Amino acid sequence: MDEEGIYVEAVAENHKSDEEKEILHLVRNSMGDNLMVESVAKRRTNHIISWLQQVSLIDDNLNPLIKLYEYKEQPTMTTNLRNQFLHIMNNYIKARQQSFAGNPMGSVLRNEVPNEIRSLPFIHSTYTVTGSVGQGNWAIVPWVAIMNNAITTSTQRGYYIVYLFSEDMKQLYLTLAQGVTETTKDEMAAINQEIRSKIDMDLKVIKDDQIDLGPSKRARDYAYSTAAYIQYSVDEMPSEAELVQDLEKMTSYYEEYIALKRQYDEVSPGVSPVAEEGGKLMNSRDVIEHVHSYITSKGFYYEKEELINFFFSLKTKPFVILSGISGTGKTKIVQWFAESVGATEENGQFALIPVRPDWSDGSDLLGYTDIKGDFKEGPLTKVLKEAIDHPDRPYFVLLDEMNLARVEHYFSDLLSVMEIRKWEDGKLITSTILSEEIAGKEIYLPANVYIIGTVNMDETTHPFSKKVLDRANTLEFNRVKLDYLQFLLNIEEKDAVVLHNDVFATKYLHLKDVYTAYPELVEEVTDVLVEINNVIQINSANIGYRVRDEICFYLAYNEESKLIERKEALDYCILQKILPRLSGSDTRIERVLKALFKLFTNKEIEFVQDASMEDVTYGVYPKSAEKVLEMMRRLEDDGFTSFWISS
Repeated sequence: MDEEGIYVEAVAENHKSDEEKEILHLVRNSMGDNLMVESVAKRRTNHIISWLQQVSLIDDNLNPLIKLYEYKEQPTMTTNLRNQFLHIMNNYIKARQQSFAGNPMGSVLRNEVPNEIRSLPFIHSTYTVTGSVGQGNWAIVPWVAIMNNAITTSTQRGYYIVYLFSEDMKQLYLTLAQGVTETTKDEMAAINQEIRSKIDMDLKVIKDDQIDLGPSKRARDYAYSTAAYIQYSVDEMPSEAELVQDLEKMTSYYEEYIALKRQYDEVSPGVSPVAEEGGKLMNSRDVIEHVHSYITSKGFYYEKEELINFFFSLKTKPFVILSGISGTGKTKIVQWFAESVGATEENGQFALIPVRPDWSDGSDLLGYTDIKGDFKEGPLTKVLKEAIDHPDRPYFVLLDEMNLARVEHYFSDLLSVMEIRKWEDGKLITSTILSEEIAGKEIYLPANVYIIGTVNMDETTHPFSKKVLDRANTLEFNRVKLDYLQFLLNIEEKDAVVLHNDVFATKYLHLKDVYTAYPELVEEVTDVLVEINNVIQINSANIGYRVRDEICFYLAYNEESKLIERKEALDYCILQKILPRLSGSDTRIERVLKALFKLFTNKEIEFVQDASMEDVTYGVYPKSAEKVLEMMRRLEDDGFTSFWISS
C-alpha cells in the first residue's frame, strides 16, 4: 500500500516455530511518527494469521496453500456452449418437423447461445452476436454470427465470425466468413485469398474450399463464402475449454484482418472496399422485378401491380394501411418485401409490433418515464434510434391489427410529425418526438423509417378518422384465387439484395417540386380531383390540399419509371386516398356513389340491380368503379355502406 495506509510486513521465510511468528508485525499507521502500540500490533497480526488459516490460504507453518495466478491461467468454465451445440445438433432436424412459430429451438439459437458468447471476456461491447433458425420457415443451415460493428451489423454484408451447422447436423464449423447477399463471388474469392495468405493461423484452422455444409444452394453459398474454419463433429465434440479457446483464437484472427484492412485503406483509400455501407441502388423497375421474383420463389403469390402500388405508396408517404379480409397476405407482403431488400428482424431493419386493445396514448408505442424517473423505451423508439444511427438503411415497422385500439390516440404524435417534414441541409427531418431530457437522446422520425399498419374491420376494431385516412394510402387485399397454383412450382429461391434507403426515400414534399418537373401531369390530375370534389362534398367528404399533393407525388414517381399507365396509377390513388372517406346511410351517399360511378365509367346507373352484372373493366377508372359498385350494393342490402368490407 502507499504511505497513507496501514500495511502488514510479513516475513515468513523458513520460520516454523511459534516464537518466530513474533517477527510478523504491523509496522506503522499512516500519520508520520505515530507508531502503533506493540501489544496492539501483535494482537492484530495474530488475528490476521488466524483468519488466513481458517480460510485455508496458509497452513500452520505459514506456507501459502493456493497460488492465485493459477486461476488466471486456468479459469473455471462458466459457459455452456458445448451442451447447447450438442442439443442443437441432436434435436434440430426433429424441430424442423414441428411448428416454426414459438418453437423452443428458436430461442436456443436466437437467445441462449448468443448470450453465452456475449458473456465471454474477449467478446467486447463492440460486437453484435445474433443467431438464426430462419425467417418464417426453418433454415436448412442455422447459424450464430459474431460481428464487429465497425465492419458490419448484418450477416448479409461484410465479413465476420459465424458458427455454421451442416444440413445433416453431424458437423459444426467455426468459420471466418462473409455475407453472401451483397458480396459478389469474385469479391468473396479475393477476400478469402487475402485472409488465407495474410493471416497466420493455428494448424487446427483449415484454409481451403472443402467445407461441406450440405447439397442445398444456401449451404453451397455459405461454404463458398468461408475463408477459414475449424470443424467439430457431433460424435467428438471437444471440451468447453477447447471450444472457448478456439473462439478466442478465431476472434484474434478476425481482429488481425480488420487491422490489416484498415492499414490498407490508409495507404490506398477507397480501393477495394469490403462492404458498401447502406446497400445498393436500383431503379424502380429493377426493384419491382427483384422483389416480385424473390417473393414468388418463396411460394407466395402477389400480382406485380400490387407490389408496384405498395412501393409507390411507401415513397409517397412513409405510412401505409393494408386492409382486407383475414388470410389474404397483408402481413406477409410486408415481411417478404422487407426481407427481399435486406431488412430482417435479425438486423433490426424489420419490426413487427402487435397493437393491443388497451393502448390509449403514445407511451404504449414510444415509451414512458417510470416512478423512479427512468425512461422505458417503447418498441417503436428502439427502431427509431437504430434508424437515426444508420440513415442509409431502410427500416420497416409493421403495426399488426393497428385498429384494435384507436389509432388517433396512440399514434397522434407520429401523425403530427409526418406533416411537418422539411428539408434541412439536404436531409429530410421532422420535429422531435421525444426530447433528450426524456429519452437520453433526441428522437425524431427519420426519413428511412416506413410504417405499415394492417387492419381488419369487425366488431373488435375501431373505425378510422379522416385525420388518419388523409395521411395514409389504404391498400385493399381482398383478392383470392384459390385455384391459382402455378406459383407453387419448384422455382429456385432468390437471394435478398440489400438496398440503400435512397431507393425508397421520398423526394417530393411540396406540390411545386412536382410541378417544376411535370406541370402537365399536375394540371391533369387537379382537373380530375376538382370533378370528384364537386361530387363528394355533397356528403362532406371532400378532400384538401394534402390529398391532392400526395396523389401528384405518387403519379410523379410512376411518371419517372413508367411502370404502369398514368390512368391506372390515378385509379389506384382514387381508390386508396378518396374512397375510404365515404360512408353513410342516407340519400346523400347514394347520390354521391351514383355520380362517382358515372364519372369513373361514363355510364349512368339508376338502380343497383341493373349494375349487378355490370362489366367495369373498360371504365376510365375500373378499380374505383368496381369499389363504388360494391358500396352501392351494400347500401341497398344493409341500409348502410362504407369503404370497409366488414364494417
